[in-house]
Amino acid sequence: MGSRQIVAVLQLGGVFTTDDDGHMTYSGGEAHAMLVKSGWTFKAFKHEISSTLNNLKLDSYAFKYFLPRNNKTLISISNDKDLKRMVEFHVDSETTDIYVIKKVDNRVKSSVPDSSAPADSAIIGTTPDGSKRRKICASWENTITGVGQVFEGPKEFRDALHKYAIAHRFHYRFVKNDSSRVTVECTDEGCPWRIHASKSSANQEFMIKKVVGSHTCESESVKSNRLASQKWVASVIKEKLRDSPNYRPRDIANDLQREYGLSLNYSQAWRGKLIARKELYSPHEEACNQLPWFRDRIFATNPGSMATVEALEGSKFRFFVAFHASLHGFQNGCRPLLFLDVITVKPNKRWKLLGATSVDGEGDVFPVALSVVDDESQENWHWFLEQLKASLPMPGDITFISNGRSGLWDDVSLVFPDSYHGYNVNFFIEEFKTKLDDSWSEEVKDIMVEHLKDAIYSCRVDEFNHYLDLIKAESDKLAEWLVETKPERWSDALFKGSRLGQYTCNISETIAEWIPNRYELPVVQLLDTIRCNLMEMIYTRRESSKSWSEVLTPSANQKLQEEMNKALSLSVVCSTENDGNNNVFEVCDGSVYTVNIDTWECTCRKWHVSGIPCCHAIAVFEQTDQNPVEYCAKYFRRDYYCMTYEMPINPIPDVIVPLPSTDLTQNMGLQPCPILARRQVGRPKEKPADPRIAIKRAVRCSRCKGYGHNKATCKVPITT
Repeated sequence: MGSRQIVAVLQLGGVFTTDDDGHMTYSGGEAHAMLVKSGWTFKAFKHEISSTLNNLKLDSYAFKYFLPRNNKTLISISNDKDLKRMVEFHVDSETTDIYVIKKVDNRVKSSVPDSSAPADSAIIGTTPDGSKRRKICASWENTITGVGQVFEGPKEFRDALHKYAIAHRFHYRFVKNDSSRVTVECTDEGCPWRIHASKSSANQEFMIKKVVGSHTCESESVKSNRLASQKWVASVIKEKLRDSPNYRPRDIANDLQREYGLSLNYSQAWRGKLIARKELYSPHEEACNQLPWFRDRIFATNPGSMATVEALEGSKFRFFVAFHASLHGFQNGCRPLLFLDVITVKPNKRWKLLGATSVDGEGDVFPVALSVVDDESQENWHWFLEQLKASLPMPGDITFISNGRSGLWDDVSLVFPDSYHGYNVNFFIEEFKTKLDDSWSEEVKDIMVEHLKDAIYSCRVDEFNHYLDLIKAESDKLAEWLVETKPERWSDALFKGSRLGQYTCNISETIAEWIPNRYELPVVQLLDTIRCNLMEMIYTRRESSKSWSEVLTPSANQKLQEEMNKALSLSVVCSTENDGNNNVFEVCDGSVYTVNIDTWECTCRKWHVSGIPCCHAIAVFEQTDQNPVEYCAKYFRRDYYCMTYEMPINPIPDVIVPLPSTDLTQNMGLQPCPILARRQVGRPKEKPADPRIAIKRAVRCSRCKGYGHNKATCKVPITT
């Protein structure tokens, strides 16, 4: 078999004509002779043709031939097996004509209006009624050639079968359809045609094993709209939609009717276009187009805000936003404390939100900055921290709280060298639980967790060491792990920063409540939904604080009252008058604690840790007739709370994004893409997604023309 060869005549640039019986003849052009060996690969075959035709580039050409004694059907040569079959079919022939035909848009042009066109451009097709009609799908008549034809897999077979059905105008149904076999039969009751393809047992190639009968149902009367599936329509129009984003469904239907003879209704064309747009433009490309517009609208409606969009390779992006109201509230009313956290919005699997969140005087979350990124990487966190630093007029000594992952321990100290950085306590406790010995009972595990919490909230070093020893008595390995995690990052006894009693933050839960969890929002709508909820949150809290009459916030007042109740049983032993300082006192509470009013310190360290005077300090205030409120941290005062929510976030009225302008996208180095409308799964909610645009139509009675009722409930008597 390896020594077989044939003499091939390469035909290029001629003309095909088809008579009424379907016989095709070729004339004109130029011819070149070459030998073709059965042992050649398809790549070697193309190389020899290129050499014969003066190094002609063959990427845009197809190769076809006629079977012996059959000049109605052109057979394609597109792989090694096609080439081998061609040699075997013609081994007894003197010569074989091979037609080199030019492809357009990866398809062979299949028809022209007259017979004067060259063969490298088209083949003439004739309809059953004898009228010539331009059909691109004429070349699809031979996508299924018969038993032994090989495909890359079941998907490629199904695609070829679909083209074959369009070309021959018949409907089919799947009898078997899975990854290893496909059996199809014609839907016409009187047609015996049936085909079966499966993986061969020898080399696992997917090939046609059986073809039963021939079609007796081909007809122009077949409902062609059933042949055009949504995915097929999308594959056909995809490239044209890329060049013409405003390609209308009506134009799509007309083009498919003219080029393929398929009659589509408007809905089919519209859904095919929708699928094609989803395949062409990813959500990242979509976001890259919209975010520059959104950034500019933030600047226009909320002056003083910080917003940055950065385009990355592969249609990726990063977006940072910190509204002026949030920056003002953090700088003027919140404690210098920021929680760094990644926020996963469940329906939006493609994006992550990086957040910097503070807390107000009530201990409630106060979002300061957000960033949209593709993943929680060290590079993205570093970029976020740099943008955050640029947003703050005077960063100062800020305390950061995080889980320490993705390189945050290093990046925070690098971008904010004068800051402090500690563990998120909830995260640390959960990580501690994973280190517990599985052989321990649940009771022992609970005791160990309680020892850890006591060590975390211990204000003095001796107390911390006591609870660490209790853990060590049960497990040396666990105690060593705690020391390796650096207790100065999580224990009040050793932490240098200022948490003022705030150890964790539930910003993820807060954002999750704001975002609809049923469907995925485009990134701009996601950000604007968060903005709307921030706007409402700031307004609501500002209004609620107007009714407060105390100097401190309600939660701070409650904490202070609890300490005052504890102080009732304490006694101030004496005033230490060393160095002439009359503001240092000793208070007896089982042990003796020293209180320094000038430095706001007590040796129990609870005053320093929480920002609220401890019971020992309050006992001194009672004796010296001073107001404990004056010794609370300023961040717990009502006036500071009001300054936190002093500035509003302004609406962005035109958040329904227009098509991106060329200037915006080109400034980012991006190509403009159309905005995608994502069709949601399931029945739409009765309540509109955006409550700002909810409009109800008044009910009007058709009998009396009054409003508020209809004809069935109208009480106006009928006059005759």
